[in-house]
Amino acid sequence: MTKVLTVAEMVLRDLARRRTVLGMLFLLPLAFYAARHDQTGQAIRFASLGLGWGASTAGLFSGNSAKTVEPRLRLVGYSSLALLIGRLASLLLVSWAIAGAYFLLIYFDQDIRRPGALALMLMLTALIAVPLGMLIGALVPRDLEGTLLLIGLVGVQMAVDPAKSSSKYLPFWSSREIGTYVVDNVDSGYLTRGLQHGLGMAVGMIVLTGVLTVVRLRRRKHLQSIRQPVAAAMR
Repeated sequence: MTKVLTVAEMVLRDLARRRTVLGMLFLLPLAFYAARHDQTGQAIRFASLGLGWGASTAGLFSGNSAKTVEPRLRLVGYSSLALLIGRLASLLLVSWAIAGAYFLLIYFDQDIRRPGALALMLMLTALIAVPLGMLIGALVPRDLEGTLLLIGLVGVQMAVDPAKSSSKYLPFWSSREIGTYVVDNVDSGYLTRGLQHGLGMAVGMIVLTGVLTVVRLRRRKHLQSIRQPVAAAMR
């Protein structure tokens, strides 16, 4: 537990040095929300997508910056699980704090029939977005490629018709279902479908990120670079 808390503290310090990332994480949902402010349902959905984009970007940058540090931590006894949980927990803490701020903004600014579902939607969006960013960071080598991939993914999410069955394969489809439940007088099936989709996406991406992290940290390139000169000297 102590090692998890140490990793979480390291990540929070890294984020504190990245003021641009923190500013983007806080202001992106506001820009999305303001763009559709006059339409309550659309405003809530777009604010959720803005939060998802910002939290994903933070997860991406944090995951890429950890690639040079985590092999050293593994050498001193930190497990891959502790590294993953510590990073995930710290990013979720920041994202949920920002989600709480936007919940208050939307609650006092719009006519919300089900505020509890609104809070759940924003928290679930952050829970999906953070591992999404970490997963992209584990798949691509640099921030630029990851950022372009995120832009394309969120752009498709905003452009595609949420009513189409193909939209269910996108990570933030749950925000449409729960958002509809928040604003309109619909049955609880919307909430159930949104929760099932969002939790499934979050768990799947966390597991996949964990597998990629374990594989990457077991390669031990630093040991290979030592063995090769030694083997050459013994010939």
